[in-house]
Amino acid sequence: MSVPAEATIGRIIRDLAIELTRLATSREQLARDIEAVFTCHPQAPVLLSIPGIGARTGARILIEIGDVSRFPTPGHLAAYAGLAPVTKQSGTSIRGEHRSRRGNHRLKNALWLSAFCSLHHPPSRDYYAMKRSQGKQHNAAILCLARRRCDLIHKMLRTGLTYGELPAGKTGSPIPVSA
Repeated sequence: MSVPAEATIGRIIRDLAIELTRLATSREQLARDIEAVFTCHPQAPVLLSIPGIGARTGARILIEIGDVSRFPTPGHLAAYAGLAPVTKQSGTSIRGEHRSRRGNHRLKNALWLSAFCSLHHPPSRDYYAMKRSQGKQHNAAILCLARRRCDLIHKMLRTGLTYGELPAGKTGSPIPVSA
């Protein structure tokens, strides 16, 4: 038994499979092109030296930040990324600090992903564990780590130093472990 539109459905499925293959090939080529252009950028070695940041994430971070000199302090960059806490208040009532819903969501996502990927790196894992021991949930602890890495990225892009060239903090790690 055959369905009247069986040949038409088969042709449509074949055409869709060909189109998906073409799109996958095009996407892979575009990713290679982006990585090639990024690695030629003068600040690429700085970002690639940070654990958890690869060529694609580094390219996204660099694109979204642009010129780091437009952010006078790491706090300005964190606020731009939506990683700085905001105080909610109305009149005389102040309800403490909450996560920001504003900011550059693409930059915040790239920083979150890089923080998550860096959990295999001992200083990042230690900072994450400290935040979890303070009662923070997984996502909140990752956001805290992303904020620390945002501060680190700001300093590194400003000075041009790679991750290994940064002076060590109190714990011997370039990632500060304060608050």
